[in-house]
Amino acid sequence: MSKKLLTLLALSASLSLSASANGATHWSYDDAHSSPAHWGELDEKFTACSNGLNQSPINLTAFTQAELPALTFNYHLKSTEILNNGHTVQVNMEAGSTVKVDGIAFELKQFHFHTPSENNINSKSFPLEAHFVHASAKGELAVLAVMLSEGEANEALKGLWKNMPMKAGDKHAQVQDNISTLLPKNKDYYRFNGSLTTPPCTEGVRWLVMKEAVSMSKAQIEAFQKVMKHPNNRPIQATNARAVLQ
Repeated sequence: MSKKLLTLLALSASLSLSASANGATHWSYDDAHSSPAHWGELDEKFTACSNGLNQSPINLTAFTQAELPALTFNYHLKSTEILNNGHTVQVNMEAGSTVKVDGIAFELKQFHFHTPSENNINSKSFPLEAHFVHASAKGELAVLAVMLSEGEANEALKGLWKNMPMKAGDKHAQVQDNISTLLPKNKDYYRFNGSLTTPPCTEGVRWLVMKEAVSMSKAQIEAFQKVMKHPNNRPIQATNARAVLQ
């Protein structure tokens, strides 16, 4: 694994334990002094959060027509543990699952959730959004986003939610291989260039947002919201000159 990727994994709270646990700069979603509006002021490593021009999330709209190639999935989708890092509930994955983008294999490292959704589609927000975080051998990052809407209970979430850690810093072993129901049957997607949605807000991330939402029950939505206690979504960022491809 490259030095660049190791740095990103250490800095991004999406990929690590809570800031308070590992001594990193504290940031939050709800505290007035460390909320998203102030992330760029908290640490010199976070300046992209306020100065970046390709920040995520965005409102996906004004689409540009493009011949987007089909995504090539080689997902084994077996989880190893589920943890509460103080900012989200994260599921770490067994090595070996990949998606091919631009001819490059990106390995799935983990996925986690935000409520309500961070990205919007044509100004529509969803109850939850799942982010599948991938890294290439060179340290490039790709995030596959899946919107979750209220409806039928999601089979994959039944097992995950049963072992969902209730307190920040808690984690449980979680071996589960039916996570494929978290992906929509229709694999059509939108694409844009963006960033991590948590500090350090590093840019250069390939964003792939699935067009079709996946169902979860009202009880499953409320169970996650109860654990988070407050919204854990970064506000919509300016699209600027970026194209959103479809």
